[in-house]
Amino acid sequence: MQMQAEIYSQAQIILDRLIAFPTVSDDSNTALVDYVDAYLRSYGVAPVRVPHGSAPKDALYAHIGPVIEGAVVLSGHSDVVPVAGQNWDSDPFQLTEREGKLFGRGTCDMKGFVALALATVPHAVKADLKRPLQIALSFDEEVGMTGAPVMLDHMETHGVPRGGAVIVGEPTSMDLVTAHNGGFGYRVHVHGYEVHSSIMHKGVSAVMMAARLIEWANQANEKAAARPPEGINKTFDPHYSTVHVGVISGGTALNITAKDCEFVTDFRIVPGDDYTVLMKAFEAEVARLDAAMKAVRPEAGISLDLDFHVPGFMREPDNVAVALARRLSSSQTERVVSFLTEAGLFQQRGYPTVVCGPGDIAQAHQPNEFITLDQVSKGADFMARLVADLCADAQS
Repeated sequence: MQMQAEIYSQAQIILDRLIAFPTVSDDSNTALVDYVDAYLRSYGVAPVRVPHGSAPKDALYAHIGPVIEGAVVLSGHSDVVPVAGQNWDSDPFQLTEREGKLFGRGTCDMKGFVALALATVPHAVKADLKRPLQIALSFDEEVGMTGAPVMLDHMETHGVPRGGAVIVGEPTSMDLVTAHNGGFGYRVHVHGYEVHSSIMHKGVSAVMMAARLIEWANQANEKAAARPPEGINKTFDPHYSTVHVGVISGGTALNITAKDCEFVTDFRIVPGDDYTVLMKAFEAEVARLDAAMKAVRPEAGISLDLDFHVPGFMREPDNVAVALARRLSSSQTERVVSFLTEAGLFQQRGYPTVVCGPGDIAQAHQPNEFITLDQVSKGADFMARLVADLCADAQS
């Protein structure tokens, strides 16, 4: 099919440009959004930019086709994770082809999908669409998914025709993902009291009290793993909700009780569990340790800041987005995953949603991240079929 071949070719050119923008979440994404904005306008599409509010970042969305409700929304995010400390064989911000693979930070997660969506635009503009296409590009997905709600608020309050099906293009190898975990996390600051370690009983070690909280997390994971899987949780790996601590810092010297210790938690909640149970249990343990610390030194204690809270994504009956993706995808496999996406945010607002995109999640966030040319080709086929589907008068 000629359209598929053109999308495949153009997507690689666009991906080369997208990878060159180092849109690590801590940094600005405006240069990338400037490029996308200009690209869309070159085809007569007028995108809308939604500013972060306090940081130099923008979300962007665009509507193509008849100004009616029922659009298919292609949803992606512009930010990528850092490359610091990773051993890359090539420049992570320069697209490099080797052995049928395209290497670069974000090729898989998820600029490959964004490039395919943008490569589809000129074909959608020329086609006789009966139903519209929308592009939705968020920021800060990798650091709490705070950008998508800002973008959705703007879309819903500024007269944009409501979409009828959302395809979140995270890497699924073009499989249909219909459910995934939710999650939340805290930034934990343990405030100790410094004394010489020879009289540690008169002080409070922030590091050692933090270790107690981390051990609580270890025990919570062990107890959860020991429970037999039930209901929808049987389909998840792991079948239980987890607590993870990935970053910690604190202490001054070997012989001083630590004044401060900070760490971050990552709670992953399987859809069959009630997140409030784990949240309340953790907060109760924090309160217990806080009281014990204050009993030694009233200046000591523990403070919590909710860092992120992302809803899970649940399989819905008669989901038109799933039916659409099944018509379009080269894969008919339907599965659940443990990683988080923005799908739950769309579903929370009543949008029929599916997660389906090119690339393998195993490559995401890794050094030498890549997407295979075969997956780009399958994504291009999906997009060409989408344009044809949007031109059809009726859908089953």
